[in-house]
Amino acid sequence: QGQLVESGGGSVQAGGSLKLSCAASGHTLDSKCMAWFRQAPGKEREGVAILHRIGTPWYNSAVKGRFTISKDSAKNTFDLQIDNLKSEDTAAYYCATGSHPLGCRPVQEEYDSWGQGTQVTVSS
Repeated sequence: QGQLVESGGGSVQAGGSLKLSCAASGHTLDSKCMAWFRQAPGKEREGVAILHRIGTPWYNSAVKGRFTISKDSAKNTFDLQIDNLKSEDTAAYYCATGSHPLGCRPVQEEYDSWGQGTQVTVSS
């Protein structure tokens, strides 16, 4: 279990872009499930994107085609590029890492390291 620190949130207009970054310390990302979750006011936290060194990334159907998750091994970070932002993307975004014998899934209980969250606000 290590520490994660997010950066890159902010306020943008609909149609704009943001890049969120998650810096890991105390553990390497190579063998981990790397995930982004988000939580909008009054809603449950939901998985947005997941990456592992094996296999293709997973995306929530609500963001597929607009969000891209990637990893920078040299920096021990992973990012979430968000394009064509919509008002419904407004939420606190959290990065998380974990591992599970069944593989990487958008189940928050299967992640044991979490960032503090970064706010994304989209205005129309």
